[in-house]
Amino acid sequence: MPKFVYEAKLSPGDVKRGFIEAENVSQAALKLGQVGLFVISIEEETADSIKRARFLSFSPSPSRALSYFTRQLSNLLDSGLTILKALSVLEEQAENLNLRRIISGIRVDIKNGSTFSSALMKYPKVFSDLYINMVSSGEASGSLEAVLERLSGFLEKDEENIAKVKSAMAYPALMAVVGCVTIFVLLTFVAPRLTGIFNDLGQALPLPTKMLIWVSSFFAVSWPVIILCLIFGSLAFNRWSKTPEGKAVLDGLKVKIPVIRVFLQKVEISRFSRTLATLIGNGVPVIRAFSIAAGTIDNIPMRQDMEQAQRDVADGLALSAGIKKSRYFPAVVTNMIAIGEEGGTLERSLFKIADLYDAETDRVIKMIMSLLEPGLILFMGIIVGFIVVSMLLPIFQLNLMIS
Repeated sequence: MPKFVYEAKLSPGDVKRGFIEAENVSQAALKLGQVGLFVISIEEETADSIKRARFLSFSPSPSRALSYFTRQLSNLLDSGLTILKALSVLEEQAENLNLRRIISGIRVDIKNGSTFSSALMKYPKVFSDLYINMVSSGEASGSLEAVLERLSGFLEKDEENIAKVKSAMAYPALMAVVGCVTIFVLLTFVAPRLTGIFNDLGQALPLPTKMLIWVSSFFAVSWPVIILCLIFGSLAFNRWSKTPEGKAVLDGLKVKIPVIRVFLQKVEISRFSRTLATLIGNGVPVIRAFSIAAGTIDNIPMRQDMEQAQRDVADGLALSAGIKKSRYFPAVVTNMIAIGEEGGTLERSLFKIADLYDAETDRVIKMIMSLLEPGLILFMGIIVGFIVVSMLLPIFQLNLMIS
């Protein structure tokens, strides 16, 4: 079957490029339209088109690929296709080779008699407990396409929140790197040239200049060792931070630093509430939903609190009463959950909490950035200013002696 190179839009700002097999251009356009893509261009595969497509294409992040797969599967099922046919279409147009292999495996398992949720269980690193339990509830209720639609919305919202944090930290991180490189170059290559001149003057040097000479001499001689220590130190720290012991220590420190603690609370409460609301809204039993939602909390001390609350709820305590014991969930959260329990609107209350804390997260990010950027500028300015003043002081002193 011929293969075509396509360029299509999922949304105004989301362009997809890849390959699709079809009998002709019209059938290729029809297949792309079935998965919600607006076709920009389609051409039969040639050597030039392959090179162009590979140059233009990109590999989406795993979370983005999963949310895209989920939404497209929901759209295909909603349009009347069977699960097997929908998976076949998605397998053909998958850009990520690993995702294509996974979709193929799922399709084969379903063809051999397995349920969709059971087939997903073979890929625990791709499909979380949240994902599998929601799919299972959708299969049981006969509303799989609606569940996948809600699940894709959840994944997209979670990815959006992560992207906000990363984009907010990008500029301060760039400033810190540029500042550190600038200071390193000044101390290692610029200052030693000037301090050599000061030593030849044979006069008593001011204390700041002596300090600068000592530091720059150390950097000038030891800079290869310093760079190697920084590289190996960062690699060792990164490896240690990913171990259970290292992560526990770092997470414990995070909840003790006031600003970081506030930020973590907003992010974790929002994720926990949205996950719990999504699961309960799709018919997952409260105890099971609570256990899965607690597992989505990344910070270890906060997760341990919620795991204890889950055990209390399993022993018969009300959901709000169990969460109320937590050191990290404020009274407004437990009060809103209690109101939802009493009025039979728990799902709605949890979604309101998630939306409230999403907005709070944005506010805290803006506040931190408004303090972090001038703080970094001030810190770098003080260091660069010290270097400049230390280099100028002997010149001023010499001028005074001459005059």
